Amino acid sequence: MVSMESSGQTSSSQASGAGGHRHGDHHAHHHHHHHHPDVTRGDSRRVLLLVLLLTGIWMAAEVVGGYLANSLALISDAGHMFSDAAALALSWLAIVFAARPATVRKTYGFHRLEILAALINGMTLIALSIFIVVEAFHRFRVEEAVRGNILMAVSLGGLLVNLVAAWLLSRHHKESLNLRGAFLHVLGDLLGSVAALIAGGLIVWKGWYWADPLFSLLISGLIVLNSWRLVAEAVNILLEGTPSHISAIAVEQALREIPGVQGLHDLHIWTITSGRYAVTAHVVVSEPRESRRILREMQSLLAGKFGLTHSTIQIEDPTFATVVDFQKRS
Repeated sequence: MVSMESSGQTSSSQASGAGGHRHGDHHAHHHHHHHHPDVTRGDSRRVLLLVLLLTGIWMAAEVVGGYLANSLALISDAGHMFSDAAALALSWLAIVFAARPATVRKTYGFHRLEILAALINGMTLIALSIFIVVEAFHRFRVEEAVRGNILMAVSLGGLLVNLVAAWLLSRHHKESLNLRGAFLHVLGDLLGSVAALIAGGLIVWKGWYWADPLFSLLISGLIVLNSWRLVAEAVNILLEGTPSHISAIAVEQALREIPGVQGLHDLHIWTITSGRYAVTAHVVVSEPRESRRILREMQSLLAGKFGLTHSTIQIEDPTFATVVDFQKRS
């Protein structure tokens, strides 16, 4: 077997020609490390920590305010902020662990902790929303008096805190699924504060106590919708699914169109963590002497057209591919 390890345009060995390896194959591994620089992760850690402190402080204020106002909307938002505080802490820890280097037992490092954190974030939001819905229907059956003035005052403070937190995270939420989960948590809180503020206004203005559970239901629906998307994407990554923005069929067709490619099999595309994608494939070439040229073209195509900068490609000559195919069938 002749192997070739490449990063960028560097090769660790030269092909020894087709004649000496009748059943030989070439193997190429190609990757870049530019998606998550240390500076970006450092900024993300600091932002998450600041948002965590803001959320924790105002959560305590909403617990007290919700108790004094007897408001389900406010207590629900306080519970939401509690789940946010836990989720943000988990997100912060995930980024810290993800920065640790790979080991012989964790060859991809700890990047998947980021995806696990995003999954837990989404699931806790859904669970909390179900609790809010159950309590809201109870309030519809048994109306309870709510002190609208306290509800409005605390909700306004929560709205300002969440606006600051959302602004801090808005510059980073596209960098990873984990940060997007944290951003969604804060947006949910922000909408919760708006709903509670409107409910307080209706109670003070009209005495409509049913506005409190009604707006709790509305915000729960929005939270579940956003959280479900987050959970679905995290599960797809953990199941090694093809990234939603990449077509495996398009990748295969593009690789097959490269001159000298006779066949292609065992193509796999998956996400290591947010923004880091990997692809592996076995490629049958008609002329083994063209292997290096085909590898270079494939790596350039995968990185340039599809953003797949971490590629592992095994080149096989027709005889080797026939032997492998026979073994699989037998």
